Amino acid sequence: MNLTFSHLIALLPLMLVCVTVVIVMLTVAWRRSHFVSATLTVIGLNAALASLILVGQVAPIQVTPLVMIDHYSILYMAMILIAALACSTLAYAYLETLPDQRDEFYMLLGCSVAGGLLLVSSQHLTSLFIGLELMSLPLYGMAAYAFKERLSLEAGIKYMVLSAMASAFLLFGMALLYAESGTLSFTGLGASLANDALHSNWVVAGVGLMVVGLGFKVSVAPFHLWTPDVYEGAPAPVSAFLATVSKIAVFAVLMRLFSLAPATGDGWLHTVIALMALLSMVVGNLLALMQKNLKRIIGYSSIAHLGYLLTALVASDGLALEAAAIYLATYVATTLGAFGVITLVSSPYKGSDAGLLYHYRGLFWRRPYLTAVLTVMMLSLAGIPMTAGFIGKFYIFTVGVESELWWLVGGVVLGSALGLYYYLRVMVTLYLKSADEPERDAPNDWAQQVGGLMVLLLAALVFLIGVYPQPLIDLVQMAGIQMPT
Repeated sequence: MNLTFSHLIALLPLMLVCVTVVIVMLTVAWRRSHFVSATLTVIGLNAALASLILVGQVAPIQVTPLVMIDHYSILYMAMILIAALACSTLAYAYLETLPDQRDEFYMLLGCSVAGGLLLVSSQHLTSLFIGLELMSLPLYGMAAYAFKERLSLEAGIKYMVLSAMASAFLLFGMALLYAESGTLSFTGLGASLANDALHSNWVVAGVGLMVVGLGFKVSVAPFHLWTPDVYEGAPAPVSAFLATVSKIAVFAVLMRLFSLAPATGDGWLHTVIALMALLSMVVGNLLALMQKNLKRIIGYSSIAHLGYLLTALVASDGLALEAAAIYLATYVATTLGAFGVITLVSSPYKGSDAGLLYHYRGLFWRRPYLTAVLTVMMLSLAGIPMTAGFIGKFYIFTVGVESELWWLVGGVVLGSALGLYYYLRVMVTLYLKSADEPERDAPNDWAQQVGGLMVLLLAALVFLIGVYPQPLIDLVQMAGIQMPT
């Protein structure tokens, strides 16, 4: 097919991010400047975000058989770019005193963002795999960026080895599906496998291998073991990126794949995904109860939240796509705020991050505004009313009840009850009197910094969505969250 001007407009966000990476690379080759590299990255990401307005005027449009730019992909592109902007902002303050080269971090981040943008626009297994690998490969380096710290190096190596194995499972599963159906497009797979082909031995093996590979990428049980270790060892801004951008991209393409190829219809795969959802809710929350590290707590919490999201994937009714989009938006805002506080307390870089709970004991008496932000985020993760997290869980409850998935609804209730304990435990720690343990504080001028302002805005957004969610709901509905025919 011939690329037209409309096709180029549709690809504008992806092209702007790639151009930004090249410009940062050339700037580094000419003269190293952490401030310049970070500023160029933020400008490029903002330009890509603004370009979505132009993209919306030409969407929906198919750009080659591999990529579909529609309102569905535009919404998730916006989420990815906003989350990446937040992580870039947090990284600048964090890396300022890193005793090594800092500029390459922004090149890795830009490459990973480009992979995420391609992933949410994929309608073909080829673009799915390319986007997934383009997003994942830079994350190995980002997780191990503070490589002089043992935990950071261990996180990078562990994520690299396990992610490579997951990619092998995914690729082999795709090969088996292609052997059976003769096509790699999502719609082609759906049409070829419609007539009870899900019971074919090759298809069962192929779909099973793909579930293993994608299950690792979104860190749902029983493929979750890497998550708390990588979250703990990676630098705090990287943990924020892992918990938001990668989850948005992979879950968005999962929803598109399973909507176009009806994999969650009645049958064995429906049961497998439902069991994974329930297991993620229970295991994630139970293991978080025993943790003494805030980054590990959020890591296990993310496993549980992906279990809640899988409920929408299993339901796959008219409201499921809207519920998933709203839940992801609320989860991303909340998680960015929580990791934002951890990053500010750990900034500038001074070795291992402030992850242990005793680092936050009595934080209220030293940094009250920072404590208020983290309190709001913990309440939102717990799903307390008047926070964004409550709105997200309300939608998940709704799709579960409408689809009569009573045992998954029960899992959401049980998981939320378990989660309330460790979220409250974190909040109580913030208001206790300071102990004799080592203290970690954000810089005194954190409120004047862009990172401090950002976490305050996130806290306000989380509260505003909880009180008045209609603008978010309208935005999701106006985006036309419908699968292309």
